[in-house]
Amino acid sequence: MNAPYDGIDFDGIDGIDSGDAGQPRTKRLAVVSAGTSDPSTTTMLANRVADKAASLAASQGIALEIRFVDLRAIADDVMTALVSQHVSPELQAASDIMRDADAIVASTPVYKAGASGLFSAFFQVLDNDLLIGTPVALAATGGSPRHALVVDDQLRGLFSYLRTITVPTSLFASPEDWNDRGLGGRIERVATELVALVAAGFRESVRGDSWGSYQHSYGSAGGTELGIDLNSDLMRMATGGR
Repeated sequence: MNAPYDGIDFDGIDGIDSGDAGQPRTKRLAVVSAGTSDPSTTTMLANRVADKAASLAASQGIALEIRFVDLRAIADDVMTALVSQHVSPELQAASDIMRDADAIVASTPVYKAGASGLFSAFFQVLDNDLLIGTPVALAATGGSPRHALVVDDQLRGLFSYLRTITVPTSLFASPEDWNDRGLGGRIERVATELVALVAAGFRESVRGDSWGSYQHSYGSAGGTELGIDLNSDLMRMATGGR
């Protein structure tokens, strides 16, 4: 295996170690699929990325705990939350998985040259602060290679708004790709980039050192952001400029 990050010693990076007495560090990987068929190529693609990431992480002394979010199973809950803001226990459980994830693999089918409505709706109902700094691998499946740019053209914008860090490589699979050995190489590249961000502690650094410098909504981040900054420009304007 000639992965581009092979041979990197993460022990020399600030804040990175291989665990105590050779024990692997445990990190959580959330796998989100909006596939609606059974079996689903969208889910299959996401699982292949997750499995490869787990294998690469193990070689770096990291145990990836994979947790799966099947959007098909909570489709009604997602749509109810979108129109009424009611969060069911099942949707809350999925949200908790996303909140606790050290990395995410997000996979959607492409319909009419766009991401699945279910996929978009799920991320739209999540708390805006929930995924700040989280590394994300983006994947999509479609019936034609003409839809390959959906990942870069549409999904990156959504995840940029959520203030995640998406890996550089986009992953798209059309029917002919499943018989192409090149798909395996692209999957490995995506998984390698994702593991590199996890191993480097990107999410922990951002959420630890820079959390206060992000703009937060009142009651966001699971209700933790409840303070009001009376020294902000907006509050000074509201009090007559004082």
